[in-house]
Amino acid sequence: MIAIKTDLRHLLGPVRDQGARPTCLAFAASDGHAALRDGTPLSCEYAYFHAQRRGGRAADQGATLSTMLDALRLDGQPAESGWPYLDIVPGDEWAPPAMAGPCFGRKGGAATLDFSSILASLDANRPVLLLSTLSVSFFQPTGEGLVDPANDEMPDASLRHAILAVGHGLADGQSAILVRNSWGVGWGVEGHAWLTEKFLKPRLFATAILTEEIDVPSHSAAA
Repeated sequence: MIAIKTDLRHLLGPVRDQGARPTCLAFAASDGHAALRDGTPLSCEYAYFHAQRRGGRAADQGATLSTMLDALRLDGQPAESGWPYLDIVPGDEWAPPAMAGPCFGRKGGAATLDFSSILASLDANRPVLLLSTLSVSFFQPTGEGLVDPANDEMPDASLRHAILAVGHGLADGQSAILVRNSWGVGWGVEGHAWLTEKFLKPRLFATAILTEEIDVPSHSAAA
């Protein structure tokens, strides 16, 4: 039985699917940004492109948290329609469209790993980016959308993933955080699941929150 205390799912539309690309952080950051606006999907492709450009990383590598936050602050994001997500890893011609539309910037920064601080941010209607290692239970949420590891289930340090915290509550008396994933609506309950404190505490290695809106300069996306 899950007792919901805070639920921010209404701030966003259906969960999207990153496919086989390493873009989970771009999706989590984009959805966190969109939730602070009007919920209109923002371009993951644009955020990922600029994070990779700023970090000197290739299109088939995962983004870092610091460069993703820099991209949101310095480059912003247009609406998803301005540069729709690419289902395959782009080639040498990877670049934003010349007319992607107006870009919306957002400040943000790394936050504490303290569980109570995450809950407080959610209670203030502010989603939280979570970076976590994974283990088998994450791939097999229950029908209720619960991820609660067995006592002998160990984190796999080679499996790193970014998700967005959008609520919290109690699962059989244990604190649990509701997360929005980027694996489509077939994972968990319409793309969401409840991660128990038992799952998250030994696996969570970074968090971030987005704060105030900021104007970004007009410039060539490829500059």
